Amino acid sequence: MAPDFENGYGLLANAKATNLYGKLVLQIKKDFALSNIPIDLASDVTAEKLWTFLHEKVYFLIMEKFPDYLNLLYVVDVPEKAFKGIQVTDAVEVAEQVSLLILKREYRKVRFKEKYSS
Repeated sequence: MAPDFENGYGLLANAKATNLYGKLVLQIKKDFALSNIPIDLASDVTAEKLWTFLHEKVYFLIMEKFPDYLNLLYVVDVPEKAFKGIQVTDAVEVAEQVSLLILKREYRKVRFKEKYSS
């Protein structure tokens, strides 16, 4: 079973430690493209910049393009029950919590692909 990360930095550090960080970035880019949400993200982006980018993008989608936000969550396949644990305070904190949910799901995809690929 995978560890449960309390923040995006811990998850990204784990991805780097397991040599899956590059694949995680590619998976994020792929799912954003499938959601028709244009992103300009370099493959060699630092973990800090990736977390900041994801948080800002999710915040923008929540505030300005809510249907695109919902589509992204559908494409990424964030579990609905995960949303029940979100503490609704303000849009910035909700965006941070949703960003972590997205990262967790994307990382799970990458780990499964790595583990079960031949």
